[in-house]
Amino acid sequence: MGSDLLLAATTPPATAGGGTDFFSILLWPFKWIVETILVAWHWLFTAVGLGPASGLTWVLSIVGLVIVIRAAVFPLFVKQIKSQRKMMEIAPQLKKVQEKYKGKRDQLSREAMSRETMALYKKHGTTPVSSCLPMLVQMPFLLGMFYTLRDVATHAQAGVGGVGLLSPELTKLFYNATLFGVAPLHIDLRTALETKPSGWEATATILIVLVVLMIGSQFYTQLQIISKNLSPEAKTGQAYQMQKIMLYILPLGFIFSGVFFPLGVVLYWFVSNLWTMAQQFLVIREMPTPGSDAARHREERLAAKGKAINSEGKVVPMAVYEAEQQRLLDEAERAKAEAPKREQPMSKKRAKKKGSN
Repeated sequence: MGSDLLLAATTPPATAGGGTDFFSILLWPFKWIVETILVAWHWLFTAVGLGPASGLTWVLSIVGLVIVIRAAVFPLFVKQIKSQRKMMEIAPQLKKVQEKYKGKRDQLSREAMSRETMALYKKHGTTPVSSCLPMLVQMPFLLGMFYTLRDVATHAQAGVGGVGLLSPELTKLFYNATLFGVAPLHIDLRTALETKPSGWEATATILIVLVVLMIGSQFYTQLQIISKNLSPEAKTGQAYQMQKIMLYILPLGFIFSGVFFPLGVVLYWFVSNLWTMAQQFLVIREMPTPGSDAARHREERLAAKGKAINSEGKVVPMAVYEAEQQRLLDEAERAKAEAPKREQPMSKKRAKKKGSN
């Protein structure tokens, strides 16, 4: 996601007439949706008494935009968590498949390896792509937000509006809106340092702090996944090692690309990360990966309340859980007793002697 935003940030600005560059045209529907949600929240906050030109009104509108988009992709988030969990769980099996065909570069071996890998994905109901779905869905909206804010300055100076409900009047209000009365929402750190507008020192400080918080919150969210919500087996796979490496590499890209983000986009991303952190906390607490530290802590919390998790994954009273465990033990012992006993092989001499008796 950071590389896409960086690419968008370094493309030439759109024209005042609505944008002529490729990304701006491609993202037109998402810009329209972003503007519609922003304007709707702006109308709501002004209706309850906030000033239409107030920076607080527009900041709250950006927060509202986060709420709407993240709530819409929440089902995908749950699917992402489950998919990531399954990918980590099958990592040891994927490693065995890779080792099985290690060094074999012929076409038949590559096809066989691909079939076995896809069979594993199908069996466990996951794919590498499905774990990225929420990010892929949010990316066009984040880019749409970027372009909307990037075009605000050009459109406001030309006296035109956006592609949808962001009228020329609202565009002008948005352009003049500031955070804490000093930092314009449409300005980025590079522009603030190069042009040095009035109050640029405070603006640059606010942007730097928010970029650091944005990166830190994203780092912490990913750290919780690999430190608390993975089983010991999953931590031995290649997928875990790659995720651990990316945990430390991605922040470097965000530091660079964050220089090009308008303040409004940084706010959007930071608030979105806070939402993710809250979701992640609830998922790790209530839906931990079996065998992980988070699962052990959950079992301890339930035991303290006199409850446990049964074989179907449901929380039940401890008495019910113990009765189920005893029943399963009895069934296993009964099945073992009823199983035909395996006779030891005997020599021909012994078999002949036994037959003569």
